[in-house]
Amino acid sequence: MTSRQEQFSGTMEVRERHRFDEAALERYMIGHVAGFTKGLKVDQFKGGQSNPTYLLTDGAGKRYVLRRKPPGKLLKSAHAVDREYRVITALGQHSDVPVARTYALCTDESIIGTWFYIMDCVEGRIFWDAAIPQVGNTERAALFDAMNETIATLHMVDPAAIGLGDYGKPGNYFARQIARWSGQYEQDEEAGRFDAMDRLVQWLPDNIPPGDDTAIVHGDFRIDNLIFDKEEPKVRAILDWELSTLGHPLADFSYHLMMYRMPPQGFTGLLGADLKALNIPSEQDYIARYCARTGRDMIPDGHMNFYVAFNMFRLAAILHGILGRVKRGTAASKHAAAQGQMCEPLAELAWNQIKESA
Repeated sequence: MTSRQEQFSGTMEVRERHRFDEAALERYMIGHVAGFTKGLKVDQFKGGQSNPTYLLTDGAGKRYVLRRKPPGKLLKSAHAVDREYRVITALGQHSDVPVARTYALCTDESIIGTWFYIMDCVEGRIFWDAAIPQVGNTERAALFDAMNETIATLHMVDPAAIGLGDYGKPGNYFARQIARWSGQYEQDEEAGRFDAMDRLVQWLPDNIPPGDDTAIVHGDFRIDNLIFDKEEPKVRAILDWELSTLGHPLADFSYHLMMYRMPPQGFTGLLGADLKALNIPSEQDYIARYCARTGRDMIPDGHMNFYVAFNMFRLAAILHGILGRVKRGTAASKHAAAQGQMCEPLAELAWNQIKESA
């Protein structure tokens, strides 16, 4: 069986349906990307389910990354590359959150057919397995601490201080998100219906824990969306900001925390792993480190079960959308069909979190 590391690492030739006029892109980069040297070469990254992502190499060997909306019929609120560009640019210029340097956002569809933006290609390591089997125990513990520190650093940024005070609606985050993803699930009839998803749509809005903090949330903070330094246990860049907004920091943190409750097959999870033998902190210890870094009291178990169930539901809704894109022929990755099939088992896992709290 091919590992996720092998499946998603590196680049390939650009897929037929994701090709575009490379000469037009080169002309654009000459006029809009400082330091760009003529002689563009384009490859496509293997990963990138939602927004096709490309490696651009100029004539001098300088490497960039391009993220674009996919071609074809799109859901109204999906593939917001302009929002990605905005948040990465603000964080890069005004905070200590590790992100790639941005160069340009293009909303002129005549260039390559869809909106896109260009940023630096950050060199480093991406791990597609949360157990990080490639490293030793000492480094593994340090990498987990680096992840914990990075998400805590993000949640401590004042959105208004870096020009993102209007990046989302403050307050009522869980209710709004549940409504959003329920709507996307219900609207995408081509992707089908699942009993567990229907139960979650009904139960979640009536059981939201008290408390309503607001922070910049990434929305998809997991190990394979991080670039680590080649040598040090340090995060050099957070990738894939498509789902970022202003929201509840515990929604974002518990999404990241799902790795402890998810199976390794298909979800890069740690469920069933011998954490002590791997020198990975327990879920409770990992929560405690985050709370200490953000000045927060420990999170009640019942609340955390809701947060995790909410995030599993949200991820299941995203996978449901991938399933719909597969059926419409607009999915960006050749692995999209397998990803979409994970919607139903993940929804069942979400419902199990709720039953454990009952």
